[in-house]
Amino acid sequence: MVKKISDDLDHYRSVCTRFLGGHGVLSAGEQLAVIPDDTEKDQYGAGGVVAELEAEVCKLLGKSAAAFMPSGTMAQQIALRIHADRNGSRVVAFHPTCHLEIHEDKAYQRLHNLLGVTVGDPKTLFTLDDLRGVQGKLAAVLFELPQREIGGVLPAWKELRAQVAYVRSRGAAVHLDGARLWESTPFYRKTPAQVAALFDTVYVSLYKGLGGLAGACLAGPKDVIEEARAWRKRHGGTLFGMWPNAAAALAGFKLRLPRMPEYHGHAKAIAKELRKVPGVEILPDPPHTNMMRVLLTVDEKRLRRNACRIAREQGVYTLKWSGPGFTPSTRMVELTVGDATLAFKPREVADLVAELVK
Repeated sequence: MVKKISDDLDHYRSVCTRFLGGHGVLSAGEQLAVIPDDTEKDQYGAGGVVAELEAEVCKLLGKSAAAFMPSGTMAQQIALRIHADRNGSRVVAFHPTCHLEIHEDKAYQRLHNLLGVTVGDPKTLFTLDDLRGVQGKLAAVLFELPQREIGGVLPAWKELRAQVAYVRSRGAAVHLDGARLWESTPFYRKTPAQVAALFDTVYVSLYKGLGGLAGACLAGPKDVIEEARAWRKRHGGTLFGMWPNAAAALAGFKLRLPRMPEYHGHAKAIAKELRKVPGVEILPDPPHTNMMRVLLTVDEKRLRRNACRIAREQGVYTLKWSGPGFTPSTRMVELTVGDATLAFKPREVADLVAELVK
């Protein structure tokens, strides 16, 4: 039970004993404990457990080659740069809420001289008609599965295949932002390899749903990945030792990939209970993955005060951030179901959310 009285929500992240979202907060010791003592180290990304991880990613995604990258930001910029150079165009297209567009300070433009074109409406998935409306020669189109900023929404499989086919018909490459690809497979009832087969290159995160340390992998044809390794070096991403990240990722594969259907099922059960709570709306409803955006009819000050009270009285950390909703009287929060969330029954989650809007 949290005893210290504070109005600073961040304070409770380190002192709460239960966490509503994701895998909770793990100590450094808990995170490092998953790394076997006999882990074989790499040297500048070559050999050891890094090579083992890359082989495992190739197997999971059905690609001929993969390279470990310190971050997804690096992986995706490199992938798009390679496609642009090979296709003779500097134009890359993506959804308006793409990570490259809103979280990376226009790095694709500043570092790689790429021209980004946004496709569709920021609040919905782009469509085949939206893609048809993009003029000029494209180097590549980036698809994000799921589209995180609008609630983790996924296009229907038939629609996705049609969009990819259209992009290819224009001579452009198709790249997958698969930061949450693992979490998307229950919705499609496809393996990661079946989804990845649609795309030329695929980036996957090794820490989000898997709960590993920082890092990512970029997978694709051998010649593309060899070129990506050269760009990784130019970015300063070929670190002396990457083995802790790689070993933690392999542990995440073993522990959490089999749980993805359970996370998704629990998210849908939570959404069913949240529908009964006044002042609460779920996006999308039902959730397409293990994540959802929850729209709360509450102002920011009251939401934070309620979250602090719950943390103080019940030792439960309910949310780490909120953003503006569609009106001044609403706030938007994100709920991602992971190991920590599984410890709460769906009704318990709904009761806690009801207290947030109390």
